[in-house]
Amino acid sequence: MTSTPAPAPYAALMVCMGNICRSPSAHGVLREMVKARGWSDWFSVDSCGTHAYHVGEEPDRRSQKHALLRGYDLSDLRARQLTREDFERHDLVLVMDHENMARAQALCPPAQRHKLHRLTEFCQEMRSAVVPDPYYGGDQGFEHVLNLIEDACLGVLAHAQKEHLNG
Repeated sequence: MTSTPAPAPYAALMVCMGNICRSPSAHGVLREMVKARGWSDWFSVDSCGTHAYHVGEEPDRRSQKHALLRGYDLSDLRARQLTREDFERHDLVLVMDHENMARAQALCPPAQRHKLHRLTEFCQEMRSAVVPDPYYGGDQGFEHVLNLIEDACLGVLAHAQKEHLNG
């Protein structure tokens, strides 16, 4: 297993089950938004899964297709599994749903629990408790996931700006 590079001064981690649909999509969206703002020197983005089902695999082809249609290239991303060290290394650990939140909480050291949130807590326009898994659905599911992710990532950026730049 390769080691993950040290994150920038501020780091966000996206987490779903297998790290092939939702979390790499969120990774790609947030990474592009960070880049567009010129924040890449201080804000890093990563993703992983709570399960080891797809370690080393690229994102689901449907996730890649729908993301690319919106300008997000996920082709360089590879699935990996969440580790205890991820909670030390990241400022925000953003989970897609309740099941994966429970798994992340079980792994998270108590002193790092304040970093753990559902991604949709940062939505500014849309209301959803979770980012639903589009894996067994059609194109509309992948589009809905991207809509939620884009909205939430704008909220993540506002939070990070307040915490890192204005803090």
